[in-house]
Amino acid sequence: MPNPLSLFPYALAAGGGRVDGVPAAAFAAAGFTLLQRSAPLVRELMGRRSAILLPPSGTLLTALAASDGRSALLLSADADTASLGRQLADADVGAVFTTRALGARLPLGRYAAVLLDDAPRTATVIRLGVESTVDLGSHFGLDLEGEEDEGSDDDCLISVDSAAGEASPLVIFSHRALLSLARGAADGTSVQKRDRVLAMLPPSNLGALAFTFAALLLFGAEVTTLAPFAADEAVRRIESDGIAILTGDAAMFGAMADALETRGQALNAPALRVCVCVDVEVAPTLQARWLQLTGIDLRQACGITEAPLVLFNAPHFPNRPGTLGVPFPSIRLTVRNPDTGEAVARGEPGALWVRGAAVFTTYVGQPEAALKRSDGWLRTRMKVRERPDGAFERVR
Repeated sequence: MPNPLSLFPYALAAGGGRVDGVPAAAFAAAGFTLLQRSAPLVRELMGRRSAILLPPSGTLLTALAASDGRSALLLSADADTASLGRQLADADVGAVFTTRALGARLPLGRYAAVLLDDAPRTATVIRLGVESTVDLGSHFGLDLEGEEDEGSDDDCLISVDSAAGEASPLVIFSHRALLSLARGAADGTSVQKRDRVLAMLPPSNLGALAFTFAALLLFGAEVTTLAPFAADEAVRRIESDGIAILTGDAAMFGAMADALETRGQALNAPALRVCVCVDVEVAPTLQARWLQLTGIDLRQACGITEAPLVLFNAPHFPNRPGTLGVPFPSIRLTVRNPDTGEAVARGEPGALWVRGAAVFTTYVGQPEAALKRSDGWLRTRMKVRERPDGAFERVR
């Protein structure tokens, strides 16, 4: 029998962390119980994948545990109904784990909708227009034992770049890749058991997922969620909840900076020590504003769909506004001539090539537009140059 800690949701549940005050293990146990008590859900998942359309919340663990080893498609709430329908069809999804509000955006189709608004207490399964409530409240969590594991090579999550439209491929990640992302994020931010993170970005953003959920739960820390995002409420929570690690995108940090300037008072959050902006474009002016208003550097982290975290202005190094940072932990990078594949000298522009455990496994259906591999290296379309100080900057 495989080590349960080789599976992404159970490794996170075993860390002893909490989400909004609820043990992560209780959310995972709810997913296991859901499968035991819902025959319609089991039937819909036979030979098919699951999908997840959820806000930042512990119910992600419920959905992953209830997926029962099947790869789960991460859907974005920003995608339109037609795009969601194409992705569900391409991935051959049998059940979607969502909430009642987000589920209203799903297209009609041959799949069950599992509403997790009240998890880990109850879930609502909707199949063929019939709703049934499943009691999940009698479980007591999971008793997970075993040695720490690098992770299974089986498929776990499927990501999609919604911005790419109809041509966007579905990208598969293994349990090993996701656990590597989590450990890299934990290393990059020096996660401590007493830390709290404010999670504002949805699970469909794998880079943010690593920083806000996976890293914290894997090492027994606390996740506090905020959905929908509101800048004033975010500022209040950062100050009142003892947030140590803050992760968002450029728009969120810009809105929070505006809120601080409007109230005319700098951030009063002595516990805050790491701010990570998961975005390809972060203006140095935003980083300067954030530092002035909070006293904390705003550090950029970025990647691509096939490798969600590639570069990071990690707190172990001086912050370099205007650059993409240094290689993310466990990631190896080279800059090569885009035509010949030959390495270029430091300082010369070229295409970024990526290698590491956190890189994707394959594509659903292997579309022709897929990025290519060469001797284990992933050839990306990102154009960069490496500076003398080891940081990488984008080339237009």
